[in-house]
Amino acid sequence: MADKVTAAFKDSVLKVTGPLGTLTLNVPSVLSLEIKDKVMTLGRANEERHTRALHGLYRSLINNMAVGVSHGYTKILDIVGVGYKAELKGKNVEFALGYSHLITFPIPEGLKITIDKGARVTINGADKHLVGEIASQMRRLRPPEPYKGKGVRYSDEIVKKKVGKAATAVGGK
Repeated sequence: MADKVTAAFKDSVLKVTGPLGTLTLNVPSVLSLEIKDKVMTLGRANEERHTRALHGLYRSLINNMAVGVSHGYTKILDIVGVGYKAELKGKNVEFALGYSHLITFPIPEGLKITIDKGARVTINGADKHLVGEIASQMRRLRPPEPYKGKGVRYSDEIVKKKVGKAATAVGGK
């Protein structure tokens, strides 16, 4: 764990606190967690396949919590298209994505959203799952289309464009 991160485990609930917030996680009873000298050790009760799978999953979840409260996670979305834009309005993000209406998207607690020039949305937060889920929901508002590439996409996403219809001569020959 980082210097600024503290963890407490009581009644199968892990609570990790850092400069960017506090996250909690319910740990299944087949797993045991020991915190000693800023090191968390996760153990398992048996060697069954399901228990081993839970062990790996919860090891990753606990690591993501420690990284999240100390450094945080970021997802960046680009809005591509003429007239497509996003704007912060209080606790909401308002999207103009070519529909006949504006789309109002509420910002959940624990996330910080910034918008650069109406075309780049940056989502920051301590909870990796929440940051990814909100970025995915925003992308689903208008996924990039394959002909012109217009829509909401991740900043590192590559959109393969399709070739449009070829003009053919009238008369069939």
